Parts: sequence; C-alpha cells; structure tokens
Amino acid sequence: MDSKVTEAEAQYALHAINQRRQQVIAEIDVPSWYWVGLAGGWIVLGVLAEFGPAWATIAGTVAFGALHAAVAPRVLSGRHASTQVSVRSDLVSRRVPALVIGFLLLMTGVTVGLALIAHADGARHSALFASVIVAALVLIGGPRLMDVVRRRAERHLRAS
Repeated sequence: MDSKVTEAEAQYALHAINQRRQQVIAEIDVPSWYWVGLAGGWIVLGVLAEFGPAWATIAGTVAFGALHAAVAPRVLSGRHASTQVSVRSDLVSRRVPALVIGFLLLMTGVTVGLALIAHADGARHSALFASVIVAALVLIGGPRLMDVVRRRAERHLRAS
C-alpha cells in the first residue's frame, strides 16, 4: 500500500493548518466585558469624585482596585477571551499583563491631567469630564492594544 501525499494534498493541509493558527491567534484577547467594566468603573469614580464625600471617593477607589486585582490575574493573560478556547501560554506574550497595566497607568495620568486642565479652565465638573473622556479612551484603546498583541503573536508564529 503506497501512501504518498500529492502536492495538492500537502498544500491543502498547510492551508488548513494556517487557517487554524489564525483562528487561535484571533482568540488572543481579554474579554470585552473587562474593558466595559473598566470604563464604567472609571465613570463611577468620576461621579464619586464630583458629587460624593471624600471618604466615598477613597472607598470607591479601593474597591475598584481590589476588584481589578481579583479579576486581573485571570483575564489579563490574553489567553481566556472566551470560554470556548484557552490559548497556549507559549503563543501569548507574557508581557500582556504588563502592557495592560501600563496602559491603565497611562490612562490614570491622562485622567488626572485632563481634570487639572479642565479645573484650571473653570469647568464645573472637571473630574467627571476627565473620567468620561478616559472611559471612552479605554473602550477604544484597550481592544487596539490587544490588536497589537495579536499582530506580535502572528509575527512570532511566522518566524518559528
């Protein structure tokens, strides 16, 4: 029994493998609810800063940080965007959590900067204004950051 593979069969197999790799790379992400939750939390903190007492702002900030600390280890790996697939750790950069945390630190600085600028300009609700702007940036920028991670994974896969 001769089991030689034809060139067409080999091409088909390679195409199928490449297609599956692309499907796996497309799964590298954090869940979309993570970005929505962050944006919502950002706005809640802006509302507390504007309309709540100082203790509520502090308590809200601590609660937001604690909730994020509880959720982050699972979702920031980039390996569990959905419940259907868990991407292999060697395919996803170990720097994903650091990139996301760096992005969030940058957004914190942007929030403070925007609030200070708005306050200096005489805006009535500068913290709320800044938090809404940054919440929008989180909703847009977070998924774009993960696009960069997926492109890196794709380049890494091609190089190997």
